[in-house]
Amino acid sequence: MPKRLAALLLALVAARLAPAAETSGPSASDQDPHYTRAGFFDLHVCNWPDRPLFFMMVFSTEHFARIESVAVYDPQARRVGGMDLGRYRIVQRPGRPPKRVFITQVPIGAAAVDGWYTARIRIRDGEEVTARDFVVLDRMARARPASIPDGAELDAAPAALSWTPVPGAAYYQVFVRDLWGDGELLLPAELHETPRVDFPQGLLEPGGTYTWQVHARDVDGHPLLGDFNHGSLSHVYSFSIAEP
Repeated sequence: MPKRLAALLLALVAARLAPAAETSGPSASDQDPHYTRAGFFDLHVCNWPDRPLFFMMVFSTEHFARIESVAVYDPQARRVGGMDLGRYRIVQRPGRPPKRVFITQVPIGAAAVDGWYTARIRIRDGEEVTARDFVVLDRMARARPASIPDGAELDAAPAALSWTPVPGAAYYQVFVRDLWGDGELLLPAELHETPRVDFPQGLLEPGGTYTWQVHARDVDGHPLLGDFNHGSLSHVYSFSIAEP
């Protein structure tokens, strides 16, 4: 780990000294290599339940009609994978063009290394632009129940839910769903800086059964690491509230 941290610090210095990339996001003075005039690229190291560690490749753009392909390469110029441009979600933005967010998951091979990963974005007119993301390979642990045991039946609605702190995590998103309400999310999926969420009074009802899951992440926007570098998703846990 010390070598990885040293590499990260060296890369930070290099990023600050490198020429600014053309960008449609932050200003050129921000020198954020994730942004190009074609769109935004990021790469996450993900630890999800019941599967090996994998890369989540993300590319978002409002210029989607002009994008021909996006291929990702590791620091040794080996191809990691290509973005599936047929799978995306649409983000509507008031007063601005819609944006498509493309997400592709690929396994992390045994030969994967730390360093700058590059997205080569080919535009339909034949031009190619590149975006970069600095990746430190590590496995972030997953959150586990703290205040409410999994499967517990409670006598009354809890005022809050807490989970075990995850080493290296600075932010959490918790997804609480009503099992009998078509699985709808009961809370906004906002970022929390502590491993706890408070329930508004009346949100949880007697006789209800609820599931919850936590996504932990190391940062929330970084000039080297993008939106985040390491992330983990907990198992799905549940609790119920007894009828009065």
